[in-house]
Amino acid sequence: MSQVVEVPVPPNCAVFPRLHNADFYDAWRVSTRIPSATALEAFLAVVKATPPWVDFLMALRNRIVSKLGLKNLGVLSKDGLTQRRDYQPGERLGIFTVVSNRPEELLLTDQDKHLDVVISVYQSSANSSEFTISTVVHTHNWLGKLYMLPVAPLHKLIVRNMLSKVAV
Repeated sequence: MSQVVEVPVPPNCAVFPRLHNADFYDAWRVSTRIPSATALEAFLAVVKATPPWVDFLMALRNRIVSKLGLKNLGVLSKDGLTQRRDYQPGERLGIFTVVSNRPEELLLTDQDKHLDVVISVYQSSANSSEFTISTVVHTHNWLGKLYMLPVAPLHKLIVRNMLSKVAV
């Protein structure tokens, strides 16, 4: 199995310009078992491999934040159930909204009153099975900053775990 490696956000990916004033960001590179996959196919494979404990944590998160007036996002594993190739900007893809969907890069977002999240699934060269998943978060207020205290370390654990399930 290849390693899942934390790397700098690729300068050519769409989230790179959003790093300015970001409250959190990370990027992870993985070589997948999916030959000639598009960015969307890689994303769907990753979320399809969501372990049950991640869905449990998402359900717990949804119960807690609903009391604060934040969105119920559902569970992540539901994203992998729809294997469409033609997601258009503005359409929902599980817990995210599609910003752009090109073969080499899928850009997703979720916006709420406490923060904005943007995710890039980026393929640096055509027909490669290597992808970099980058996440950029901008908080809007104290609630967003408080929310990110437990979420940031959990995010790193979850992403590394999920990517390892599709790694070569």
